[in-house]
Amino acid sequence: MIVPLSHVLAVAALLFAVGGVMAAARRSILLILIGVEFMLAAAGLAFAGAGLAWNNLDGQAAVIIIMGLASAEAGLGLALLVHGRRGGGTDRADSYDRLGEES
Repeated sequence: MIVPLSHVLAVAALLFAVGGVMAAARRSILLILIGVEFMLAAAGLAFAGAGLAWNNLDGQAAVIIIMGLASAEAGLGLALLVHGRRGGGTDRADSYDRLGEES
């Protein structure tokens, strides 16, 4: 392995922290979704790096599962965003408390 595992995990932790701050501090649902995508990418990077360091294919299998989860999250999140934009005309996260109510 060219890059040490500690460096890969440090980059993954930094990416996860950036995603966590984005998801926690933003009010726009689109930026929250991007933050969650960063966090999932960090988890995939950590799994891939650990699998490569230990010569095990389980890390790559976990990355494939994480990619599927990320695509499902993106699809549901963007559908939620479109529904919110059509219903109330906003993409602010605090306006999603009344999605089930009839207007």
